[in-house]
Amino acid sequence: MIAPVRFRDRLTSPKGGKVPAAETLPKGTVSASLDRAKPLIHEARKAVASPNAVPKRTLRAARAAAAGCCDPGLAMPEQLIPIRLENVTYRIGERPLVEDLSFEVGPAETVVLLGRSGSGKTTTLRLVNGLRKPTAGRVLVEGKATTEWDPIALRRGIGYVIQEIGLFPHFTVAENVGLVPRLEGWPPEKRRARVEELIEKVGLSDGEILRRYPHQLSGGQRQRVGVARALAADPPILLLDEPFGALDPITRNELQREFQQIQRTLNKAILFVTHDIREALLLGQRIGVMESGRLIWMGSVEEFQASGDPRIAEFRDSQA
Repeated sequence: MIAPVRFRDRLTSPKGGKVPAAETLPKGTVSASLDRAKPLIHEARKAVASPNAVPKRTLRAARAAAAGCCDPGLAMPEQLIPIRLENVTYRIGERPLVEDLSFEVGPAETVVLLGRSGSGKTTTLRLVNGLRKPTAGRVLVEGKATTEWDPIALRRGIGYVIQEIGLFPHFTVAENVGLVPRLEGWPPEKRRARVEELIEKVGLSDGEILRRYPHQLSGGQRQRVGVARALAADPPILLLDEPFGALDPITRNELQREFQQIQRTLNKAILFVTHDIREALLLGQRIGVMESGRLIWMGSVEEFQASGDPRIAEFRDSQA
């Protein structure tokens, strides 16, 4: 088993000292100051200039505010970590689909899970959005176990993009994209403005497209609409399950580049699943490698490229 990868462990003290865990602080101190921390985290997300850059000074200030004091070395509370898995196992009968899985996805961070078919990547996403319940361990979303969330509230707060897209065939593009905001009770004018904003953001600027139905779109257009729908209610978390895998190589490359540009303005915690190393290197900040339901390695893109671990080298060589 590899050691749990914790977002707070990477937010070290500016003096290089050990960062104390938030749970060691008095509970009242953290909870009373959480509202002061959230705007700072929001500012950190807004200020992300590239997928690999989160302003350290802003994050240090957020940690300090969350802890209710001025010490910039204090760790981020669990409530502000979007996704956290703690020793998670999921079994069907006696067969584990994922086993002893531990890692975190921080604010405005993109983590890519890389692995061959059947390695447990999709099951991990389903555990995060509550479609599966862990047999052992805990999956926490914004500090709360998925088993304690209302399932509908949990899923409406998470954007989910899958390879098969899953658009409703009897809904127009506008109705598909605006579905969750409508369910959330957004007024019509606000919904319409959000739909138009997102359609333009994903590269579908033709006004006529909003009135079309899924069968009238190309594969690339349907996938763009799927991304727009996942973003419609502005969820803090985005899950993507090989979203571009079924497309032809030219369209896939176009969408990967477009998503890379969108990433810079999303400011969301993103967990992205793929078996394509090139896609992982292009879109990820950290890469986790899964094999037979286990997370066998996790590190930065640079660490992945330089790793001397024979399992990682074999994986790299298999797609060279």
